Amino acid sequence: MKLFILKTKNLIRFEGNSRSDKAKKNIVLLFVFNAVNFAATLIIIPLTLKYLGAVEYGVWLTISSVLTWFSYFDFGIGNGLRNKLAEAISENSFEKAKTFVSTAYAVFGLGILALCMVFYIIYGFINWQLIFNVPEYLASKVNVLIAVVFLLFSLQLFLKLIYSVNQADQRPAVNGFLSALVNIFSVLFLFIIYKTYRRNIVMLGTGLSLIPVIILLLASLILFLKYYKRIAPAFKNIQFKYSSVLVKLGVQFFVIQLSSLVLFATDSLIITRIFGPAEVTTYNIAYKLFYFIPLFFNIILTPFWSAYTEAYVKEDFQWIRNSTSKIIKIWSLLSVGAAALVFLAEPIYRLWVGSEIKIPFYLSAVMGVFVILSNWNNIFAFFINGVGKIRLQFYSSIFVAVINIPLSIYFAKNLGMGITGVMAATCVCVAVGSVWAPVQYSKIISRKAAGIWYQ
Repeated sequence: MKLFILKTKNLIRFEGNSRSDKAKKNIVLLFVFNAVNFAATLIIIPLTLKYLGAVEYGVWLTISSVLTWFSYFDFGIGNGLRNKLAEAISENSFEKAKTFVSTAYAVFGLGILALCMVFYIIYGFINWQLIFNVPEYLASKVNVLIAVVFLLFSLQLFLKLIYSVNQADQRPAVNGFLSALVNIFSVLFLFIIYKTYRRNIVMLGTGLSLIPVIILLLASLILFLKYYKRIAPAFKNIQFKYSSVLVKLGVQFFVIQLSSLVLFATDSLIITRIFGPAEVTTYNIAYKLFYFIPLFFNIILTPFWSAYTEAYVKEDFQWIRNSTSKIIKIWSLLSVGAAALVFLAEPIYRLWVGSEIKIPFYLSAVMGVFVILSNWNNIFAFFINGVGKIRLQFYSSIFVAVINIPLSIYFAKNLGMGITGVMAATCVCVAVGSVWAPVQYSKIISRKAAGIWYQ
């Protein structure tokens, strides 16, 4: 027992460890926490579906999907803070690090306040029933739900800056722990309302949105008071002249995030507008099943963003090459797994959510292609983002954002591909980055990058 406790303490201690050791420890811990998240998701989806029914569940999925768009409206400050803070920590410049953290919280807090003011001014003039294609009997409830959940999502977005701090300090496993806590309490909440309350979409949405706010608030207080005292935000360290440093890099990240928003978060809205909310449920179940492959891969990739930042600052290019080579081997194995899952999907669907909802084979096949392409892109995106050479990604993201929605509608409606066409269009857009990203990585790592390849 003492040996087990000693090994556990060594696992969760990061001080004094090498870059590779930190990455390995984070990966192990992230696997543990994401196993909890996986189990929780397996419970949350069918339980929510049983509680709300297919139509109301589709409405909730669409609303929550659209509201998560606002997680992209940090204007890239989270990722800008992550890179600049990681650089400052690598250089042992903790005063600068404290200034970056304080300024980021101040700028972002003001931005969130302004966003909320604008939203609630225009809220009453928007026909939410029309936008979300909501049945008449749900219209009044949806109006209330949106008003409440938007505020909670905004608070959650602000509090998520602690994620950037953890990532910059090469502790993404802490974020995995917080995510696991959110999912555990979400499952408990769903069990309680499923057993004690009649169907109530407002109660469900409010509870699921409030849980992460409470957990993130408590976590921020504990981390800054105990573990991050040297870089904890303080009013006296707010220097708005540093905001330009964060925002300059952050704006480019913001545009890239908006592109991801168009690529992924608009799918539910497009489907509900063309085919109705029930088809969102079908699409989402298929997406959730295949999502576990990139989730698994991202567990491995997550520690490397800030590790790449540190290695690049210290010009440790051999470590970068070795790490990327190992990651590509893992991608190859997962690609085989994605192909196999396409043919195993149908019985898994039946076992998971029952036989009432039918998922087309071609939807599963296209999901498999998407997973393989997306994982390949992420190998190089984590490096490119970590070193901050994102100008080419910036322009590429604008291009795919412009073509994605019309391409989705064309494939789904004009070509008669249905909801499968929406994901097929996403695959086409993701394929664009599959070409240039490895080229840019190669140029940077060989020190031959110039012009846009090095910006």
